[in-house]
Amino acid sequence: MESKPIYIAGPERSGTSLIYALLGSHPDIAMTRRTNLWTHFYGQYGDLAQPENFERCLAMMLRYKRVVRLDPDPERIRREFMQSDRSYAALFALLGEHFAERQGKMRWGDKSLNTERYAELIFADFPEARMIHMVRDPRDRYASSLTRWGPNRGGVGSATAMWSWSVAMARRNMARYPGRYAILRYETLIFRPEEALREICNFIGEPYSPLMLTMQDAELFREEGGNSSYGRRPPGVISTSSIGKFRNVLT
Repeated sequence: MESKPIYIAGPERSGTSLIYALLGSHPDIAMTRRTNLWTHFYGQYGDLAQPENFERCLAMMLRYKRVVRLDPDPERIRREFMQSDRSYAALFALLGEHFAERQGKMRWGDKSLNTERYAELIFADFPEARMIHMVRDPRDRYASSLTRWGPNRGGVGSATAMWSWSVAMARRNMARYPGRYAILRYETLIFRPEEALREICNFIGEPYSPLMLTMQDAELFREEGGNSSYGRRPPGVISTSSIGKFRNVLT
């Protein structure tokens, strides 16, 4: 397919929302958040070339709150899907392209957790896609999760296992898809945001824009105080205070 989506990968509390907010404020990039399309919809309704399967899939998507937020146009989707290869990727691309168009931007991307699981499928359907995998110090990642949700998300053992699995997937995908898959450390982004963003822009083939650092096009992220587990922050502020926070949270 001709689409060149930008996917953000990595586990929760790894900085995926931060890079989403930064990329989504680029003048040419529209980012969707937590659509989970590959998790909840890919392959779940059979061959979409069959009209009844497509209608079942579309009906469920239009009821899913993460898709509803994108304000999709069902009739336009139906019309343009019939002119495509009628695949799940084509359907996902239409949602992203229409969302980007409404924002007046040229390119779309998505931030859904653990997208690294679908790298093979994504690159098969979108050869020009780019995937950015966020990696954070596992101690700080677990401390952030513990502060935000408490022990209900699991203990330190399961948190460590999830982090290890994700990093192993990142290394494997980097080797399999050179030039299309990148690993970005949360700490690098926090301490050297402009430098990191310039490198990421070079990776995705877009010019760097200072507007990214304002996070002006990520209203929900800004309203939530930067999605920090440790209190609200002013809009557009990238704070280093969360680095090493595990020392105050974990025994």
